[in-house]
Amino acid sequence: MLPPFDYFQYLQARNHKRREREIRFASLSPEYLAPLSVADKSIINRHIQELVWDVHKGVLSPLDILRTYGKIAIKAQEKTNCITELLLPEAEKWITSGINLGGPLAGVPVSLKDTINIKGFDSTIGYARFAGKPWEEDGPMVRLLKDAGAIPYCKTALPVTLLSFESANGLWGACRNPHVPEYSPGGSSGGEGALLALGGRIGIGSDVAGSVRLPSAWSGVYTIRCSTGRWPKVGVTTSLPGQEGIPSIYSPMARTLNDLTYFSRAIIGMQPWKYDHTVHPIPWRADLETKAKEKRLRVGVMRSDGVIPPTPAISRAINTTIAALTAAGHTVVDINPPSTADPFTGLNLASQLLNSDGCYTFNSHFYSFEPNDPGAAQLRTVANLSWPVRYLYYLYVRYIKCDSKWATLIREFTPKSPAESWQLVARREAFRATWHAWWDSEPQGYDFILCPVNSTPALPHNAMHDAVSACGYTFLFNLLDYSAGVVPVSHVDPAKDSLPKTGKNAYRKVLKELGCDHAIAQGAWMHYDAAKMAGLPTAVQIVGRRLEEEKVLGFMASVEAALEAYKDENGEGGKYTLLEVD
Repeated sequence: MLPPFDYFQYLQARNHKRREREIRFASLSPEYLAPLSVADKSIINRHIQELVWDVHKGVLSPLDILRTYGKIAIKAQEKTNCITELLLPEAEKWITSGINLGGPLAGVPVSLKDTINIKGFDSTIGYARFAGKPWEEDGPMVRLLKDAGAIPYCKTALPVTLLSFESANGLWGACRNPHVPEYSPGGSSGGEGALLALGGRIGIGSDVAGSVRLPSAWSGVYTIRCSTGRWPKVGVTTSLPGQEGIPSIYSPMARTLNDLTYFSRAIIGMQPWKYDHTVHPIPWRADLETKAKEKRLRVGVMRSDGVIPPTPAISRAINTTIAALTAAGHTVVDINPPSTADPFTGLNLASQLLNSDGCYTFNSHFYSFEPNDPGAAQLRTVANLSWPVRYLYYLYVRYIKCDSKWATLIREFTPKSPAESWQLVARREAFRATWHAWWDSEPQGYDFILCPVNSTPALPHNAMHDAVSACGYTFLFNLLDYSAGVVPVSHVDPAKDSLPKTGKNAYRKVLKELGCDHAIAQGAWMHYDAAKMAGLPTAVQIVGRRLEEEKVLGFMASVEAALEAYKDENGEGGKYTLLEVD
């Protein structure tokens, strides 16, 4: 059907997929609909390594574990709309044929971002055009999971285009934050963050600009963004096929750090390079993880990226972590990123690399009038300005609004020719080389960099219309291809985390004092309200170097141990409190 009449195809696909999902949930066996039992709560409160041992010994049935997490999935869906495809009936069959119950993940239910291809199911990414096209075979990542004994049991919500820190689309609707439903759980792996916060154990998401780290921070769970080639990535559907300027990386997410580490170790132990040609044949280096946990650390702190300063709640999370690390005997010093490869230069470069096609590809999948993500729509608008309009807009922003940063992004966010794309890649490599030399030189020598995951806690739905460029704290490390983890710290406190200014546009007054009153920072800070955000998680980012996943997980353990032992002058502190599963 030709545009604009193909809009009716969108409506048909949307109605069919939502009805199909409703029928799946409604037709579940009674075991999934019963309240959580004492046995269920025992399963939920145990580390996955313990569950695997009991499955190996025949003490615990994989079916019982699956049904426990099936109950959790149902409750999470009711609260947050975090599930796209429910796999429970098929998962029960896989337990009897198709799962290796002697593997290192025997009986462990794993949720998967909707992009990951599973036999018999769609991978829509929220596009109606991809609905009704189930995959004929499992992708390599799913085959690996089954060979390890893991049980895929659901696929989870994301934003259409995959280029957003929200998780909403016209096909499935909006996913809600598990702490405060008026806010986003993050994106693009937001469904994973919401499900794990509400009791799920292990999930797999993808990250091209922060898409596993941001949902973990905004939902209150743990993750590690792996470097390119350390984790399987083929056998998936994407909105940007062929885009390699900033490669998308698949990575694990988990409710606890213990589970995240065990799961990462188990997957690498399965030799994923035998399943996926893009994976480097690097075995798990347990000694690096152990040494990272045992040594006295030298930590570099990037309190701000110089583009969007952290809001008070995020500053408090950073300061608490600094105090905890210092009290634990670690050395903490502020860093000054290399002047020729500063974070704003990185944001500008990464944005051009990721969208060098002028946003053509991710927009080509839409039917007419199919809802777009508000942030991605902004990108499309700017990328498709004609040269005269763009230049006039640039002049207005640069010289009338006196906003040099936003003007720079506008001027250079254009479709690139092949020659221009090559030049961008050359600049990327020079940028990486500068950071590599800087980290190795004196007086740096940091074990890891501590910094915010984002300038704000979770933002309200549709805030990406304003905050689409507020991704620098994560995007920088995609550009550099560094390993980076997320550790939740606390929750927004309306008294402690309020803005120091009051009145209309109080955030503008604070930004002016900080020297950051430009459109990029305004777009994020305008939605900051500590009273409305009360209870939302806050988190920090632990950044290591490329292919240092073992070290980063060890550093995360040291950070969590320091936080757990720390109490401030008011007796407050301690390990992050997860949402209770009821």
